[in-house]
Amino acid sequence: MAGSSGALGAFPSPYSIETPPGCEGWEEMYPYYALFDERRRETDESRFWFWNSMHFPVPMPAFDVICIDSPYQAVGSWQNRVFAVPPAMGIDYRVVNGYIYISGNPVTDPEKIAERAGFFQKRAGYYYENWSELYGKWRSRIEALIHELDELEVPDLPEYESDEIAFGEDRNTTFYEVLEAYGRALRLNDLMWQYHFEFLLLGYGAYGTFVEFCKGQLPDIPDQHIAQMVAGIDVLLFKPDAELRRLARLAIELGVDAAFTQGRLPQEIDAELAQSQGGREWLDELEKVKDPWFNMATGDGLYHYYHSWLDDPSIPYAALIGHISALNSGEQIERPTEELQRERDRLAQEYGSLLDDSARKTFEELLGLSRVVFPYVEEHKFFCDYWFLTRWWNKIREFGALLARHGFLEDGEDIFQLSRHEVSSALDELLLTWATGGEPLGPKHWPPIVARRRQLLEQLSEWTPPPAIGITPDAVTDPMTIMLWGVTTERVQEWARQQDGGVELNGAAASPGVIEGIAHVVRSVSEIANIRDGEILVCGSTSPAWAPIFSKIKATVTDVGGVMSHAAIVCREYGLPAVVGTGRATSQIKTGQTIRVDGSQGVVTLLEG
Repeated sequence: MAGSSGALGAFPSPYSIETPPGCEGWEEMYPYYALFDERRRETDESRFWFWNSMHFPVPMPAFDVICIDSPYQAVGSWQNRVFAVPPAMGIDYRVVNGYIYISGNPVTDPEKIAERAGFFQKRAGYYYENWSELYGKWRSRIEALIHELDELEVPDLPEYESDEIAFGEDRNTTFYEVLEAYGRALRLNDLMWQYHFEFLLLGYGAYGTFVEFCKGQLPDIPDQHIAQMVAGIDVLLFKPDAELRRLARLAIELGVDAAFTQGRLPQEIDAELAQSQGGREWLDELEKVKDPWFNMATGDGLYHYYHSWLDDPSIPYAALIGHISALNSGEQIERPTEELQRERDRLAQEYGSLLDDSARKTFEELLGLSRVVFPYVEEHKFFCDYWFLTRWWNKIREFGALLARHGFLEDGEDIFQLSRHEVSSALDELLLTWATGGEPLGPKHWPPIVARRRQLLEQLSEWTPPPAIGITPDAVTDPMTIMLWGVTTERVQEWARQQDGGVELNGAAASPGVIEGIAHVVRSVSEIANIRDGEILVCGSTSPAWAPIFSKIKATVTDVGGVMSHAAIVCREYGLPAVVGTGRATSQIKTGQTIRVDGSQGVVTLLEG
């Protein structure tokens, strides 16, 4: 963020926010460097911070902080130290009452920007010229990483080590193997985030360059039209939902569609299907689909409770029920890909025709590059945020189960109420006392801490965070902040003006069309299955993992997000109107209200209530 307007009154100071009653001491769950500390007040108070509700919509459990530290270490390393993106270094974060606020570190010195541009052009250029080959190698590396994670063993603690340990040549005792496994699990997570951001920034960079060129040559072009020119591209992330649509048609063909009724649990549906030949055939086909497509997550993967569809099939089954109901009503359930492609090509042709020959050649080159790199912007999530992270959280659960078996925790799930460093400390003591036969303090030490933190998170979840804190910036320059989160200079000013509410919310026009309907506000992934056909989804942000419910809803409104956020991309691919980055839709709109969503203008109107 560059400069500041000095508009101290628009957003609260981070140092003026009070702790909700009964939540005193919440800070103990987070690292010292993640807090607004008096020793940094002079700099932190004069910066602009916004709530990253896209990735962290609810208070952060202590262990899950690793999914803030590792990604921000990785994005900063690639953006600032490898590719040297000219206007932006990395992202700082702070925790306020359990919620995550972030602020970009801009580069403002023209000489430094020019210096960084040299690095960026050389290094990014190499990737763009060799994209397909490098991306192919990336796929192999990430799949190997997932395989290594699956193979990682968490040993139990035997009363006596085996003869192999006593007499073998190449041997380690269990204390070492457990500590080695825990350390390796943490490093595998770091490696995944390193892989995650290697290509992502370049995907945004290519698109950002195209946007900049379009706006320079065609000053009146809407952001939405630029985004539509890279829509309708088949990406791997839509494959799981395509398989669900195929399974929905199969259920009707086999005459077992009556089992899929609104409100039934997946287990109930499976039990009924198992009673008939057609049902068993359908279940056999489902088993074939599960690998790899049910490695989707129920959310963004960044919290430990976002399970895969394999562990929690509620989202795919809610989608199947919706698809079958739509098919039986004679409705179309396919993504309108051909229509999107026709509109994409029409816009590219019309805008290209407005340019002279030289500019048109550059336009076509930049558009071509954007289309080549675009699939990665979504596909990396399937491998990293879903397939890897859901299995990684399960691997950490194995360490939780080990601690629980020895009384350090009451339940294996309690491990997520401890920081990764506290878990390391607990394992150290467990292995020390197992080795020596001494009496551990852990069973008396950790359970009260866990209970207190569970209570804190529950109470903090009832607090409503402001969309932004600190100083209103003169300009927002970080390309990732703009494209992913939709935090632009204009959007921030809009948030500041909307502090007092009103009947209209303004955001980014993410996907065209105007629709009126009943709003359904979703605050957590557990509420997704409650959405009914024809409702308008209102949420902090969406994940591509929610794609299957997009055949049920009429439109989407989010608190945060830009034209290249996942909500915006998915809505365009499903042909649904969307307004993203409103700042406060979930706090101002109530479930059951009638609203109008104008995805062409970026306006949401509250029509009643």
